[in-house]
Amino acid sequence: MNKGYFITLEGGEGAGKSTQGRFLADYFVKAGYKIVLTREPGGTPEAEKIRGLIVDRDGGNWSSLEETLLLFTARVNHVEHVIKPALARGEIVICDRFFDSTTAYQGYGHGFDLGIIENIKQLTIGNFAPDLTLLFDLSPDIGLARSNRRLQNAGATEDRFENLDINFHSRLRDGFLEIAENNLSRFVTINAEQTPDKIQNDIVKILNSRGFQHAV
Repeated sequence: MNKGYFITLEGGEGAGKSTQGRFLADYFVKAGYKIVLTREPGGTPEAEKIRGLIVDRDGGNWSSLEETLLLFTARVNHVEHVIKPALARGEIVICDRFFDSTTAYQGYGHGFDLGIIENIKQLTIGNFAPDLTLLFDLSPDIGLARSNRRLQNAGATEDRFENLDINFHSRLRDGFLEIAENNLSRFVTINAEQTPDKIQNDIVKILNSRGFQHAV
């Protein structure tokens, strides 16, 4: 592979992105590819500090504009120091969330102006975008129940968005689906209410259709 390949994983809370990200990483490593598995917000020491401000329950009381600016500040650092260098080396980058999450959460979920989000995106990362985005779609009720069980079992405090009302999460899901519909060449939507094994079978079929037939 002369050029790297950038895959992002999107979806609401409890959609199973982290689990499927690890599956993807193992899948490509076994096939002989060099990979980078990363996440947003985060991915660099500097961006991880910003992550705590946004997702932790005690991270702060930010407006949608402030959240968006923080997210893109972290994203620029992540793109320039991790993602682009890995792609330049011909590696596969797998990222748990990217700019589509900002559009969905801050835009559709919180009602922040989509045009302003796009303007900030253009000012910070321009037209840089994933080669493939997998959207893990499921009912907000099911997703929140899964996510809350995981957080309770881990004693984690990254529950700022889980604590928002169900209407927010319904708008979020609708937003993701609309973003996917508007970007069909890049997005593939997967039913995340299936078993993990069935989801992984779907992912393998998608990868095969994208030219990774030998990744077995």
